[in-house]
Amino acid sequence: MLLRAAAAAVAAACGAHRRLPLSTTRCISSLKVPWRRDPALDAAIARDRRFRLASRLVREVLLSPGRRLLLRFLNRRRERIRLPVRVPTFLRRYPTLLSVSPPPEPVASPSPQLLAFLDFASRLHELHAPLLASRLAKLLMMSSSRALPVCKIAAAKRDFGLPDDFLVSLVPRYPHLFRLVGDPGPDASGNAFLELVSWDDRLAKSVIELRADKEADVVGIRPRPNFTVKLPRGFYLKKEMREWVRDWLELPYVSPYASASELHPASPEAEKRLIGVLHEVLSLSVERRMAVPIIGKFCEEYRLSNAFANAFTRHPGIFYVSLKGGIKTAVLREAYNEDGELVDRDPMIELKERFVAIMDEGHKEYLEGLRRKNEELQKQREGAARKDVKVAMVDEYDFMSDMEESEGDEETDEVMCTRRQRKKAL
Repeated sequence: MLLRAAAAAVAAACGAHRRLPLSTTRCISSLKVPWRRDPALDAAIARDRRFRLASRLVREVLLSPGRRLLLRFLNRRRERIRLPVRVPTFLRRYPTLLSVSPPPEPVASPSPQLLAFLDFASRLHELHAPLLASRLAKLLMMSSSRALPVCKIAAAKRDFGLPDDFLVSLVPRYPHLFRLVGDPGPDASGNAFLELVSWDDRLAKSVIELRADKEADVVGIRPRPNFTVKLPRGFYLKKEMREWVRDWLELPYVSPYASASELHPASPEAEKRLIGVLHEVLSLSVERRMAVPIIGKFCEEYRLSNAFANAFTRHPGIFYVSLKGGIKTAVLREAYNEDGELVDRDPMIELKERFVAIMDEGHKEYLEGLRRKNEELQKQREGAARKDVKVAMVDEYDFMSDMEESEGDEETDEVMCTRRQRKKAL
C-alpha cells in the first residue's frame, strides 16, 4: 500500500509538473539567443548619422538667445554634439542650414531655408495635435501611476514627434487629459510631473489590439491579438527556443495598459506584458525605433526590470538591436521591409524628410561649387602646362643656338691654332 501511495504521489507530481507554466519549467532569463547583425536595418540607422549631427548642431543655435551664436562659441561645443569635423567645415558642406556672417566675429543664425522649415514644423504640429495628444496620453496610461516626470518626456519628445514646447503648445489645449504638477523650469529639467486627468477606454488599446479589431471589421471574426514574428533571412532558432516561443505565443495577450501588479516578475505572463509595453512604446515612436537608454528612463514608471534590454534579443523575430553609432537602438521589425525601408510610416516623419531635403539641397550646392573649382583648377593646370611647353621649346632653341655658336667658336679657335703652328714652323 505504501509503495502504491508513493507511486501515485510521484505520478501526480509528474502530472502537475507537466501542467506547470513555462516560468517554472524553464527560467526566462536563462533563455539565450545569439545576436546576429542585420545589415539592412544597420544601414537604415547609419543613413541617419548626418541628420543627427546636423539636428544637434542646429539645436545649439536655435536654443541660443535671439537664435544667434558666435561661431567660435559654437565650435567649442563640437565635442558635446559629437561632430567629427570642425563646425566651419560642416557648415561649408551644408550651407543651407545656418547663415554665417562675415569676419571678424562670424555669427551663426538660422538660414532662410531653416526658418521656412521651422514654420512648416509649427504648422505640421498644429495639424496633428490630436494625434500627438493621444500619443502622449497613451504614454501616461501605460505608467503604473498614470503620470510621468516632465524631464523624461522631454528626453524622448523628438522620438515621439512632440514639439519642443509641448508643455506650452500642446498640454494646455487638452485640460481633460493632462495636468501639470510642479515647476518644470525653462528647460523642462525641474521637478514636475505630467498627470493623466481622465482615463479614456478608446485610447487604452494597443496597436496589436487595434490591428485585431481592424481585421475583425474586414473578415467578420476577430482573431486573437498577438505579436507578428518575422525572423530575418537565414536566422534560425534552436529547437528548445523555438518550442518555448511557440508555447509563449499561445499564451493570452496581456495589454500594456492593464495593471501588472498581480503578475509574478518571472512568469511568462509578465514576459508577455513586458514585450507588449516595449512593442507599444516603439509603435508610438515616429520611426518605430528608439535608443535603448531612452527607453530605460521609463523603467520605474512602466515596471520594467533593469535587465529589460535582454528582452529585445530574446525575441529576434519581433525586435532588432542595432549597435550602430555607438549606442544600442531597438528596432520594431514589422515596421521595416527586407531592404531596411520604413513601411509603417508615421505622419510626423515628414519633418525629418523635409530637414534632410534642406541638407541635400545645400550639399548639392557644395558639391557643385567643388566641381566648378576643380574644372577651373584643371584649366589653370592645362594652361600652365602649355606655357611650360612653350618655355621649354624656347629654352631648347636657345640651347641649340648656343651650341651652334659654341661649335662656330670651336672652329674659329681651331683655325687660329693651325695658323700659329704654321708660323712657328716657318
